[in-house]
Amino acid sequence: MTYDRRNLLRLTLAGLLGCATSPLGAQVKPNVKRPRIDGGYVTVYRPAGDLFPGPDTEELKAGQWYESWVPNDHAIIRGPDERWHAIGITHPLTSTKRIHDGEFQSFHAVAPKGLLKDVLRDAAWTDRAKILPAAQRPGEIPENHAPSIVLKDGLYYMYYGPSPIRLATSPDLVIWTPQGANFSEPEGARDPSVVLWQGTYYLVYCTQREVRVRTSTDLRQWGLPHTILRMNRNTDPESPTIVHHADSFYLFVCGWNGVWDGKTVDGAYQHQTYVYASDDPLRFDAGSEVAILESHASEVFQGEDGQWYLSSAEWPRRGVSIARLAWE
Repeated sequence: MTYDRRNLLRLTLAGLLGCATSPLGAQVKPNVKRPRIDGGYVTVYRPAGDLFPGPDTEELKAGQWYESWVPNDHAIIRGPDERWHAIGITHPLTSTKRIHDGEFQSFHAVAPKGLLKDVLRDAAWTDRAKILPAAQRPGEIPENHAPSIVLKDGLYYMYYGPSPIRLATSPDLVIWTPQGANFSEPEGARDPSVVLWQGTYYLVYCTQREVRVRTSTDLRQWGLPHTILRMNRNTDPESPTIVHHADSFYLFVCGWNGVWDGKTVDGAYQHQTYVYASDDPLRFDAGSEVAILESHASEVFQGEDGQWYLSSAEWPRRGVSIARLAWE
C-alpha cells in the first residue's frame, strides 16, 4: 500500500447493516463491485543498466555492470517534488537456477512532473540511484524486498522484508535511514503493505499460506498477528494490498502455485491476482473472491482525480506497467 488512505478507509455502523454472508462466513454486500482492467497496460518503467552494489553471489559480482535488471514487488507514491515515484525489488538478470539472486537493493524510478494520468507513457519513468543496498544497512540481512511506503507528519515510512520486517524513514523518498527490525514470524513474513484506517495503521503481509495483519498507532510498535485470509487453493499468497471502494473492502493478493518449468524467467513471475471482498478489513475468505486479474505484484492506487489504477511487475513486459482499473 503506497499512499495515505485517510479518506478511503472508513467503516461505519451503517455499513455493517444489511450485509449478506458468503458460504464461508465473511461479510459480503450484495452490491459488491468487481474490479477489471480497463484497457491495456502502459510500461512506464523499463530498467536501465547499472553497477551491482553487492555483496557477491554465486552469479553476481559487486561493482560489475549488468545491462538487464528485473524489478518485482514495488510501491508507487506521489512525492514532495510533485512527481510520482516507484520503488521496489530489483536485481540483475541471472540464470533460472537462481531466479532471485542479488535482490539486495531497491530500484527508484521517477516520473516527469505532472498528474498521474499525464505521465502514463512508455518508459517515461526513469532510474535514479538504487535505494538501501546492503552496505547501507549494516547489521541487517542483505535482502531488501517488497517495500511499502506511507507518509506521516512529513516523514515517509518504508517497510520491507523478508523477515524480519524492517523500517527505514526518509524526508524526500531519496535519502533513507534504516530504523531496524519491527517483527518476524516463525513461518517467515514478507511483502508488507500498510494502510491507515480510523487512526490505526494496519500492516498486511504474507506467511507461507496465510495473509496476516498487525496494527499500530505510531508506525513503530506493532501488535500481535491476526490472520485475515487462508488460501484454499494450492497457492502461496504474495503481494497483498487492501483498498476501500463503494462501502466494501477489497483484498488484492497475488498467488504462486509452484508450477514453473524453470526454462524462462517470465514463468517465475506468475500474473494472477485474486480479489476478495468483505465488510471487515480484518476478515476475508476464499468464498468472497470477486475477480481474478492479470497482474503480478500489483499495487492498487488512485490518481489525483480519483481514477483507480493497477500496476504490475514483469507482466506484460519487463519493467513496471500501469493500467486503469474500473469497478462494475
